Amino acid sequence: TSSFARMFVQVCLYFYCKCLWRCLKFVVRKLTGQCELQRICYNTKPGAARTMKIEASLKGSKSKRLQTSVNVHPDAIEKTIDDIMELKRINPDINPQLGVSLQACLLQIVGYRNLIAEVEKLRREPYDSENPQHEEMLLKLWKCLKPNSPLKARISKQWCEIGFQGDDPKTDFRGMGLLGLYNLVYFAEWDTEVAQQVLSDSLHPKYSQLSKAEWEKKKFDKAIGYSFAIVGINITDLAYNLLVSGALKTHFYNVAPEAPTLTHFQQTFCYLMHEFHKFWIDEDPLDIMEFNRVREKFYKRILKQLQNPEMALCPHFAASESLINM
Repeated sequence: TSSFARMFVQVCLYFYCKCLWRCLKFVVRKLTGQCELQRICYNTKPGAARTMKIEASLKGSKSKRLQTSVNVHPDAIEKTIDDIMELKRINPDINPQLGVSLQACLLQIVGYRNLIAEVEKLRREPYDSENPQHEEMLLKLWKCLKPNSPLKARISKQWCEIGFQGDDPKTDFRGMGLLGLYNLVYFAEWDTEVAQQVLSDSLHPKYSQLSKAEWEKKKFDKAIGYSFAIVGINITDLAYNLLVSGALKTHFYNVAPEAPTLTHFQQTFCYLMHEFHKFWIDEDPLDIMEFNRVREKFYKRILKQLQNPEMALCPHFAASESLINM
């Protein structure tokens, strides 16, 4: 009985608050002469704060046309803006900036949804050693990371040198599919210097065979020792979870003036690799068995950062500079 009573009270409170909220919106519109969308655009600066408020307002609208506006095709956004202005009885000639602001927000909202679909498609596509493009990307990864060490054979123990688990890397891509390879190749190709440095660092466990003088010269005073490629695939999984959960909206809405793209996602992966590398060193784990603990702690730290609507993880992507100066 008490459980039913609590549920009944919660339902009553929900409808009461919903009705009260709609009444408040009606009163505020009458007082200000502006609808909620106008108030958001005029009183909130561009970026995540504005776009997320616009997204919540459209999804929470009682109008089906407004609710579905966040799911339109990018080519239909201009017409959708016209429909919204007409539905809200807003004169575009008197409010020209409103249409521009709403269009920018919708491009980000729709773009984020499309980015999830693109990333999901790559994640679901398995690595195929019979596909020349897949093989070409894999060999490019080796060349970028080990330019002075030719690969002696496609199936080789050498793959362990860049952090794969066995003779054939294809088995390591099972969890993240092509997405893991795409990210690793992007990191190695476009941020080559930092990728090579992270790889070099990762090859040195705490109790290495280096002499004390060599160790001090390289400044390896903390534990490193992890499998570069495997960690890259794992960080790809972390970035994927941040994306599909919506946590990365804060970052993408702040760094992408229009629709976020796969390149934005890959740059974010590079940033996360760079930050995780520093975090791992700071945590000073005893060995790789502590990986899951360190990863979870790192994930929570990134999540907390993304709760700030002003947050941009890598506003001007320059991971190389900060790591080289580390």
